Amino acid sequence: MMLNIRGENIEITPAIRDYVDKKLSRFDRYFDEELTARVNAKVFHDKQRIEVTIPGTYMLLRAEEEHSDLYAAVDLVIDKLDRQIRKHKTKVNRKLREKGSLKFMFAPSTTESAVAVEEHENDIELVRIKQFDLKPMDAEEAVLQMNMLGHNFFVFLNGETNKTNIVYARKDGRYGLIEAK
Repeated sequence: MMLNIRGENIEITPAIRDYVDKKLSRFDRYFDEELTARVNAKVFHDKQRIEVTIPGTYMLLRAEEEHSDLYAAVDLVIDKLDRQIRKHKTKVNRKLREKGSLKFMFAPSTTESAVAVEEHENDIELVRIKQFDLKPMDAEEAVLQMNMLGHNFFVFLNGETNKTNIVYARKDGRYGLIEAK
């Protein structure tokens, strides 16, 4: 895996580069194609933030973590990426068995047994299903409803376009809007 690492308010030393490269190289076994990982290390106040983006042909892996120790943040972000890869691989394997497609997305695994794949497939469990009527409203009213309910997202029917939209609370305290095409 190719590595593109840059630092904001921190100098990327050879030790940091080697540590990140060593940790990311474990993902090489999952992919047939040569990928480039973009790593951004930031230091602000007493926190270290690491952001990793791995764009692939058929998927995008991205994770970020904050910690007081940069090496611990790298470990946490690697764990997140590992979970994402296993989740995607489980989905691909399930679709492969159902339809026989997308088999070229992941490299053949030599260490993972069929039992382990079955265990990962059973990790997803729906514990509650909600049904509700979508009320036509604008995005500002939807944000007010979301805040009133104490949720971090809200699904509503856009009164102007008559399509389903979602507003959500972002980590930076602002709001986002997802519009259906």
